[in-house]
Amino acid sequence: MANGGFETGSVYLAERFEDLFKKYDYIVGPSASCVAFVKENHPRLLAEAKKGECTAAKHIYDITEFLHDVIKPEKFPSKFPHKVSIHNSCHGVRELGLSSPSELTVPYFNKIRSLLERVPGITVVEPKRVDECCGFGGLFAVEESEVSACMGRDKVKDHMSTGAEYITGADSSCLMHMNGVIEREHYPIQTIHYLEILSAQL
Repeated sequence: MANGGFETGSVYLAERFEDLFKKYDYIVGPSASCVAFVKENHPRLLAEAKKGECTAAKHIYDITEFLHDVIKPEKFPSKFPHKVSIHNSCHGVRELGLSSPSELTVPYFNKIRSLLERVPGITVVEPKRVDECCGFGGLFAVEESEVSACMGRDKVKDHMSTGAEYITGADSSCLMHMNGVIEREHYPIQTIHYLEILSAQL
């Protein structure tokens, strides 16, 4: 809603979010783009509307951040004997810092990979263009559907070039977009949220 320019109408939702979650020590979300929006935009929306402080932004975590930085499990009681290619989403990389961005000269890190490598039997790889956009981008996929579809095909092919059986990641919207491409083009690869891998066979 706010990404479409309806910021005034979004203030109520930010207030509602604040009210619903203020009693919790941690707020954990399974989608990097949603968590990033709360962290990066709710404080500004509430401040500009003079609706008070946004405390939720200080306590919200993407599930990857929460597992990797707060819980810090040494291993997972799951098994996944498959080869997976990690999709590093735009919001996850550049707003939440889930992995090192390719455009910066910084030491490599990837929190999703670190968690996945604690699962017995798994083989984890990344595509050549490690953090290139899949083309979804919410409204972008609607307003520029042909470009979005082309970017999606390119991204899926990049993942397929790794020989992976699955594309995995932390952002459901990206996985949904690429799954649409896969089904439409009949590509021999599947998508799976990495939480499904961490909980496999539980």
